[in-house]
Amino acid sequence: MLDRVNWIDVGRIDEVPARGARTVRTPLGEVAIFRTGEGEVFALMNRCPHANGPLSEGIVHDRHVTCPLHGRVISLATGRMRDPDTGCTPTLPIQVGEDGTIRLALVPALADA
Repeated sequence: MLDRVNWIDVGRIDEVPARGARTVRTPLGEVAIFRTGEGEVFALMNRCPHANGPLSEGIVHDRHVTCPLHGRVISLATGRMRDPDTGCTPTLPIQVGEDGTIRLALVPALADA
């Protein structure tokens, strides 16, 4: 299915700090691109499911981000909040090319798909 998706270039991997994020504006809204300390890259809509806090301003740890507003912990892989909290922010498919170019698919992914 993802081969029929509109992929867009959104920058280079070296523009995203390790254990940090940067944002990009898309037709779907603002997306946060995260990079873990291990170099994994994830894309989530830039809003916490609890109170719409800017996840890109949160603290990245392991494969999670902590929302800067109320400390909710969200999985970068699934967009789901850590128990006992509930809620989910949409994730988006993302690829990093051999040349370091980041490509983003303009469709929200289904959690656990």
